[in-house]
Amino acid sequence: MSETEFFKALADPTRREVFERLADGEMNATELRQGFEMSQPAMSQHLAVLRSAGLIAEQKLGRNVIYRINPDGVAQIHQWLSRYHAFWPKRVDELKRLLKEMDQ
Repeated sequence: MSETEFFKALADPTRREVFERLADGEMNATELRQGFEMSQPAMSQHLAVLRSAGLIAEQKLGRNVIYRINPDGVAQIHQWLSRYHAFWPKRVDELKRLLKEMDQ
């Protein structure tokens, strides 16, 4: 999975919501559709994009397909974000200093 793929997949608010629901536990497509006004084919498209980006995995159990978060996909997002982690403490400190100067 490339960075572009997971950002494109999560750029859509519906897909982000689906991804967040799966963070609470595995579900089938019908359960995931609850609360959304969309057809089964539309949900299938969203799931296909998330699956293609490596963010979710599926398991067929008889006639049902169960979706869950793919830990490897989440690890890649975490790895990408961790590159920028070192920048934030310095930026926050600079912001605190600036705000303190503005108060004086």
